[in-house]
Amino acid sequence: MSWIWNPDGDAPKPPTEDNMTQDPSDPTRKVTKKAANQPFLAHKQYREKQEQEHLAWLERNREREEKLARGEEVGPAEEDPTAEQEVGFLGLLKFIVYLILIIVIAGKFFTGSFLWEYDGKWARLKTYWPQNGRLFSETYLATFDGRDPAKPLYLAIDGDVFDVSSSSRTYGPGGPYHHMVGVDAARSFGTGCFATHRTHDLRGLTDDELRGVQHWKKFFAEHKTYYKVGRVLHHPIDPTSPIPKHCDAKKEQKGHPTTGNSNPMSHSKGNSEVPIREEL
Repeated sequence: MSWIWNPDGDAPKPPTEDNMTQDPSDPTRKVTKKAANQPFLAHKQYREKQEQEHLAWLERNREREEKLARGEEVGPAEEDPTAEQEVGFLGLLKFIVYLILIIVIAGKFFTGSFLWEYDGKWARLKTYWPQNGRLFSETYLATFDGRDPAKPLYLAIDGDVFDVSSSSRTYGPGGPYHHMVGVDAARSFGTGCFATHRTHDLRGLTDDELRGVQHWKKFFAEHKTYYKVGRVLHHPIDPTSPIPKHCDAKKEQKGHPTTGNSNPMSHSKGNSEVPIREEL
């Protein structure tokens, strides 16, 4: 019931001298040692310690110079312990390593995967250590068509050989695209004639058909589970040999009209419908 007799409350007690210290920013005033002021006071103590260490270093340097002037033997010069250290290459490298570790651990914590559930091409070691130097003959490439279960499934397109063993149900024996492994059937990727154009001969293809070949070549090169294993060495194509005929006469007529330019090597524009699915 003291508030009835003293409604204005008790006057605040002035802080004691033991609870006061000099203001780091204004030497003419004092501040209390309350918790809110502790960071500023700690910084003051840090600066005072740094200043003392710097003065001690200057004194040691002065003594060293005097010994040198007297011809006495001295040790190597001491660096200023209070000088700010620049972040060099090793410091930057250490920061990057720590940052990567934090990101990886956070991924494991939040998603259960160190790579944040990423399962793309860049998460596989074979992307960084590719086996691109292997050379295949056409005969040797044909042995990787799935007939030997101990060998992987290799598909070639425009000279590049890719391992497609991860899709054995698609490219293995009995699969819908089994006929595409063990051979460089680049022409069929542009024309869609998978039964008759199982050849690397690209003569006479239209611009659209050539773009189709490059599209599928890029598809296999950037696929997250397929990877390049080498190249196939083809026999030279006889320029006088006939160009494979298109499996669709209408498309052949549309892409290579008989009027105008009759050169079979011409790449006139035409439409090519490739009935191959993106999920190969």
